[in-house]
Amino acid sequence: MGDRFLYIVDYGSGNLRSVQKAFEHVGVEALVGADPELMAEAAGLVLPGVGAFGAAMAQLTAKGLVEPLRERIEAGVPFLGVCLGLQLLFEGSEEDPGVQGLGLLPGDVRALPPRVKVPHIGWNQVELCADSDLFEGIPDGSAFYFVHSYAVVPRSPAPVLAMTEYDGVRFVSAVASGNLAAVQFHPEKSSSLGLRFYLNFARRAGLGTGERSAD
Repeated sequence: MGDRFLYIVDYGSGNLRSVQKAFEHVGVEALVGADPELMAEAAGLVLPGVGAFGAAMAQLTAKGLVEPLRERIEAGVPFLGVCLGLQLLFEGSEEDPGVQGLGLLPGDVRALPPRVKVPHIGWNQVELCADSDLFEGIPDGSAFYFVHSYAVVPRSPAPVLAMTEYDGVRFVSAVASGNLAAVQFHPEKSSSLGLRFYLNFARRAGLGTGERSAD
């Protein structure tokens, strides 16, 4: 098998098959599981997620995945977090005070303001703050599909890759720092542009070199 596959980390987040199918659609092999040995062999890691911050961290801890995840990311392996997988990269969340996140990015996760309807569900524009290979072939301001009630608040603007506005509230919708990247939206629910985003990540990991298009 070698390192010619992506590994989708399974900690009971619920939408793993749809993420796997999206990668398959663009011609990329993506395995799903919770095996640190396979994580160590993979060309890239994907941490998707829906659900609560505290429950997700409890599952990652119970499955012995916290340290392997940190080790692989710190070793430079391409990593992509999706939705809750973005939030877990930070130090903690208002959703579950006292629960430590992965702490790979400085900052925390806060509830969307009470003046807006939550959860934020549906299509919304993603405005790029910096250039990135992950958005190659994706016009700035393109719409992606969101489902969330919390948003990340980095302590520094350095990792902020994209912003989104929802009823007058601006929040961080993508971050990037070296080999690590994560998005608040769901590419697997975002039609052809979402598939293109996943293909771009696969190419970052040395996969998806053109077997299929993202159309």
